[in-house]
This record gives sequence, C-alpha cells and structure tokens, in this order.
Amino acid sequence: MNPQPHIKRPRDPRLDFFRGIGMFIIYIAHVPSNWWTLWIPARFGFSDATEIFVFCSGMASALAFGKIFDLHGWGMGAARILHRMWQVYWAHIGQFLVIAVGLVMVHESGYLKSCCDLTQDYVVSLNLWHLFNKTAVALPGIMTLTWVPNYFDILPMYIVILALIPAIMLAARVSVIAAFVLSIGLWLASQFDLLSLPAEPWSDREWFFNPFAWQLLFFTGFAFMRGWIPAPPVNAKLILACAIIVLATVPFAYFRVYGENYLDWAWARDIRTSIKPLWIKTEFGILRYIHFLALAYLAWAAAGEHGKYLLGHGKVWGGFVRVVQKVGQQSLAVFMASLVIAQAAAILRDMVWGRGEWMPQILSNLLGFAALIAVAYLVSWIKSDPWRKPPGKATLQPEFTRRPSPPAASGEVSGTKEKDKALT
Repeated sequence: MNPQPHIKRPRDPRLDFFRGIGMFIIYIAHVPSNWWTLWIPARFGFSDATEIFVFCSGMASALAFGKIFDLHGWGMGAARILHRMWQVYWAHIGQFLVIAVGLVMVHESGYLKSCCDLTQDYVVSLNLWHLFNKTAVALPGIMTLTWVPNYFDILPMYIVILALIPAIMLAARVSVIAAFVLSIGLWLASQFDLLSLPAEPWSDREWFFNPFAWQLLFFTGFAFMRGWIPAPPVNAKLILACAIIVLATVPFAYFRVYGENYLDWAWARDIRTSIKPLWIKTEFGILRYIHFLALAYLAWAAAGEHGKYLLGHGKVWGGFVRVVQKVGQQSLAVFMASLVIAQAAAILRDMVWGRGEWMPQILSNLLGFAALIAVAYLVSWIKSDPWRKPPGKATLQPEFTRRPSPPAASGEVSGTKEKDKALT
C-alpha cells in the first residue's frame, strides 16, 4: 500500500499575529528608560507580553512537535525536543556573550565619554560585571544556567519548559487528565516554593521566571492546539465576563490609580499589596493566569473564526497584518535580536542626550521596530534556502562560466537556432 501523503496544516493567522504583537511589546519593555513602557498592557493588568510569548509558544510547540510524538513515537519525539533545547541553549549563550562583551567593549573604549560626555555604566545596569570580575564562578554559572541575569531569563525558562514536554506527553498516554494533573501539580509546588532554580552562585536569588510555574500557561496553549481543551464558544455573556475581569483589574495594576503621587487610591494599593502572591510574576500567580485568559479570549473573539477579521480589510491593514505575522513566525530570532537592538537603541538615544526628549524616544522605538521587521524577513529568506532554488529565467550566466552544451541531434538543430534567436 502506498503511504498517504502528509498534508501540511496551514498556519493559523491569529497565532502568528499575536506572537508578532508580543515581540514588539517585549522590545519596548527591554529598551532602558523607555517612556513607551507606560502604555504597554503590563501597566493596566496583571499579565503582559511574557504571557503572550509563553502561551503562543505552547501552541506553536504543539503544532511543531506534537505530530512527531504521534507519528514516530515517544522516543523520537523526546529526541526532537532535546534537539530544540540544544538549539535554544546555544542561542541563549551566544546572545548573552554578544551583549555582555559588546557593552564592555563600548565601556572600556571610553568613546561615549569622549564624544558625548556619557558616564552611564551600561554593563552594571544589566549586572554583567560578574562575568569579568568573577569569571571563575560566573562563566560556569552561565554555561550551567545557574547564573541567569534578569535581562536574559526568558530563554532559560523556555528550555526547562521544553524539557517538560516529553513528561507531559508520556502522562497523556495514560490519560489527558494525568497530563493536566502533572502540570497543575508542578504549578502548585512552585506556589509553595517547593520547586525553584538558583539564579546566582553567590547569592540565594532564584530565577525571575520560575519555569515550573510558567509551564501551566505554556501547556494551556499546548492543550488547546492538541485538542485536549475545546475552544470556548463566542457569545455575549463570555465576552462581557472577560471584559469585566480585564477592567476590574486596572485599579490594582495601574500605578496612576493606586500610586501615592497620582490618584492615590489607598484601598486599591492595600488590596494590591495583600494579594501579591496571587499576581506575582516569578511564581505566575493565579490572577495573572485568569487575567491573561480573559484578555486572550477577547482577542480571540475580536480576531474572528480562523482570523477572518484580521484579513481582507484593505491594503494598508492587510499589509500591517502580514508584517506582524512575519515577525511572529520568526519569534525566536526576533526575540534574540530585540535584546541586542534594545541596548543599541538606548545607547544611541543617550548619545544625543535624548533620554527625556520625545523625538529620540520615538525614533529609538520606531527604528527598533523596523530593525525587528528586517530581521524577520531576513531570517525567513534564509530559511527558504534560496541557494537551493533554480536561478531565475532572466538570470544569465557569464559566458566564461557556461558549460558547453552537448552537440544537438540533427533534428534538433533548427529548434535550437530558433531558441537562440528568441534569447537574443
């Protein structure tokens, strides 16, 4: 019997679009002293772009790796996960060294002081001097992921969560309920500080993103794409309930409401403080989970079935959607580049003393967006293996590089001459 050809599942436009939006927000959040961060979703609710990244990564992982477990068995699926962990690990190491060494080179050159009278220590702002002052401890810490500076904490979290996929898939072989029990059990253990990882060899600081807590959100997205959780219906009652959750969160999340120097709603500030374990970011408090699911439902309903409301609304909007989707499709490469670009943009902005000025701030964000888009299209082009494609018909090789054609048969001479005339 001939094997049935595997039909490639089309990409969901919603997944790529919202992942792309998350990449832009993450870039804004990583530019130091960026006033645009006052308007990102994290300022108005408990969840932020990190939740978008983790949830969408879970969905994408179900598409990318789930089929391998189904077709080739658990062992081959686990091997594929190990390969992906290896890739992300070296991406993290390379990204760290590029930023750390680059900032030290700029600092030690003295150029910022001589050209612009800048005395800002960009190395200490990321807590990276340990790599050079405590190399014997810091370098092994980087390689073993036991030293994880806060600026570099998302990819290590992603590596550990990837390592949990084979365990979840093994539990799912028993039953889907067993997979849910395992994921929820890990989350509960992290809430009681029973599971955590060290972030510094010289202190008791833990990873800012506890992967055993954040995996709950990752595997929620994973479960949706695997079909373990049915898609919720779109109706007015659910939309209203989610909207109420999102709006009711604002007084306890927005600093201009509870802040002493702003509206100074003392009761909101007191409640925010008392419920901190429920919205804390490190252990992924339950209110972050609820807030994100409510926000995700509203976004999912707004996008429409199969993303129909994202498409077909004119050239301008369609072009915008396609660009954002391209960024979302290359989220790992874009994320890695965004951390480097964010530091470079901040330094260039500070060189013109524009930290408090509107135009340099706007340019540092918009030009950063353009750089992320360029990275996404470049990586997409490279992944397409353009060097494997046949050259275009209009591409003519130089005369001295052409291979001599074999002699034509007598019956082919006239046809060949006609083709030569057409080319000339």
